[in-house]
Amino acid sequence: MSEQLSPRESLTKMMNRTASDLTEARLLLVDDKQELLTSLYHLVTLYGYEADQALGGEAAMQALEKDEYDVVLLDLIMPGISGHDILDYVAREKLKCKIIVVSGDASFSGVKHALHCGAFDFVKKPYEAAELIATMETALRQVRLENQAEEMESQLKESEELHRFIVNSSPDLVYMLDRNGCFTFLNDRVQDLLGFTKSELIGKHYSEVIEEEDLEAVNNLFNERRTGGRAVRNVEIRLKSKLPDQRGGGMMRTQSVWSELTAMGIYSDNNERTRQNFIGTYGTARDISQRKQAEEVINFQAYHDLLTHLPNRALLKDRLNLAITHARRNKRKLAAMFLDLDRFKLVNDTLGHNMGDRLLKAVANRLQGCLRKGDTLSRFGGDEFTLLLPEVRTRDDVVVIAEKILDRLNEPFVIDGHELFVGASIGIAMYPEAGDTGEGLIQNADIAMYHVKSRGKNGYQFFSDEMNHQFSSRLSLERELRNGLINGEIEVHYQPQVSLREGAISGVEALVRWRHGHRGLVEPREFLPLAEETGLILQIDEYVQNQAFHDVAAWQRAGLGDICLSVNMTAMQIEQEGFVERFVASLNASGLDASSVKLEITESTLMEDLEVIIPKLKEIRRLGVAIAIDDFGTGYSSLSYLQQFPINTLKIDRSFVGDIRAEQGGATIVDAIVAMARGLKLDLVAEGVENRTQLKYLKEQGCEEVQGYIFSPAVPAGDLVELLKDNSFNQVLGEVPVAATA
Repeated sequence: MSEQLSPRESLTKMMNRTASDLTEARLLLVDDKQELLTSLYHLVTLYGYEADQALGGEAAMQALEKDEYDVVLLDLIMPGISGHDILDYVAREKLKCKIIVVSGDASFSGVKHALHCGAFDFVKKPYEAAELIATMETALRQVRLENQAEEMESQLKESEELHRFIVNSSPDLVYMLDRNGCFTFLNDRVQDLLGFTKSELIGKHYSEVIEEEDLEAVNNLFNERRTGGRAVRNVEIRLKSKLPDQRGGGMMRTQSVWSELTAMGIYSDNNERTRQNFIGTYGTARDISQRKQAEEVINFQAYHDLLTHLPNRALLKDRLNLAITHARRNKRKLAAMFLDLDRFKLVNDTLGHNMGDRLLKAVANRLQGCLRKGDTLSRFGGDEFTLLLPEVRTRDDVVVIAEKILDRLNEPFVIDGHELFVGASIGIAMYPEAGDTGEGLIQNADIAMYHVKSRGKNGYQFFSDEMNHQFSSRLSLERELRNGLINGEIEVHYQPQVSLREGAISGVEALVRWRHGHRGLVEPREFLPLAEETGLILQIDEYVQNQAFHDVAAWQRAGLGDICLSVNMTAMQIEQEGFVERFVASLNASGLDASSVKLEITESTLMEDLEVIIPKLKEIRRLGVAIAIDDFGTGYSSLSYLQQFPINTLKIDRSFVGDIRAEQGGATIVDAIVAMARGLKLDLVAEGVENRTQLKYLKEQGCEEVQGYIFSPAVPAGDLVELLKDNSFNQVLGEVPVAATA
């Protein structure tokens, strides 16, 4: 902060400046002899000054007409225009420069005349260098003082005018009180602000317009002004006002106006401010009603969620830290819950964000009904909520609340005729065993919630140290997977699909593999669940899809057969805005015909979001792309649903194929799926075929295509090209006798 000085202090500081402070002054050196002028110039530059030179009076006159100077070192006796002429010119034009006469004419009359004509000082030639410089610097200081005084006078005049304007037209109420606190002056603003005329309040005590609750604060303010010399302090108080009732009828109503009040004491001796010489108070009152209203709104918005009006993260953090401090001091327990809604995304994507927002409000209201007095429910973000449960004795207390929440959320929500169902996954962290900081408790409750999600959702779980280790491993794997995507570690492998009728490869399924820099080839089951959870599956799906399109198109162009490509799609990818457009663009870019592509989607994914997925699948189907239900039989499809879906193919899950045993003589579920496919006129593909018994049974049931280790595992693109070149599995098929082919 810059130093604040009084005018007197400023002048004193100016007088105490050293010569080095004056080196930026404007100097003019005048003499009619070049050698003397040059000598004088070298002298002043030696002391750090810059100067202009004028050889003779005429050059000096031209310089003064052109520029402004602080000090002129002037020779008197010059031919033509003399030094006396220069002095007369400076006086006549009222130039502000100080003139120091440097002359050999040291007669009394000469010096007197020069000083009479306005010269600042006289230095006799030949001069002492130190004397000349000292005289010059004295003149420079005088110039600076005069300029400073002039500037301060100008500022003072402007300040007086400004203050007069502020008092006469200020939007603030300006007042003065006598030593007893009675009004002696009020500006016109009082009537607009409070509804009182000046005559109603002049002579009255200030308490007439102060709300009773704020009188103590105002009394303290005014008393401080009377007994001390401290700077003005502001207080926010409420003033009484009487304004016309907007309902009309000439009635008046009393209301409060929030104001910012300032006060400063007036003393008969400003240097000695005591109770004895206190004569009154002056100050202002500014209407801050709108600001107070805005502050209330801003304060609410800063600490509350605008949709549900629940406390937000910031307010939860404050309350949680306070609760931890209290629990630590009293050796008590508390619990933090992290709650994530199940199936909320389905509602939001299907019925729109407006319906999703209304559902969140309804959930918030229902959750609040589950809490005890003193508990805090907060919206953490999205469809996530956090709960602070202080003063819990045991886990059983928390279990009661968690089960109550789950029971209440399992009841349907009815909004605009829609019956909506949401569950919740709840993670719980207990203080102090699951963390001794607010951040740690929330993080560990979040980790516990993810464990509930991984187990099938709609439940609760207390945090344990083992979970933290698993969470750290998960974070490490996620980081490595992200880097793997950037570094090109994701590969596409292909597993042949063999036609049992022709004994040759009829198609391939594109499968993702991760060739880790240190671990080697990572199986999909180790990273795909994490990819789906983090959203990285979108990048993986898109990469596999584009690469497979280009590979198969290249194989077809190379004459390796009319191969059908099966690509897997997740619900997350299909639900994305513009999925169909991107799918078609990728297909067109590769040059692969739509009829050579089969899109595989799992049964559970298909059922997850019917309203969004089915229309997009129908659009894809109209392009000529075949649709297959993968892992059929592991979900919950019914015949009525199957008839609605735009599907061409059922894939028998490997778990059912694995159940085929020679000693059983059949597999009931496989038989049922085969019969269902025939009834619906759907193609049938069996995956996971590993031995001749399974292959024989499937051939007998009329299964047309199979894939599995009995023919080939999923292999890199280069290895598959070799299989396509040979493309004969008749030897394998010939070793499998078939009694009767359906």
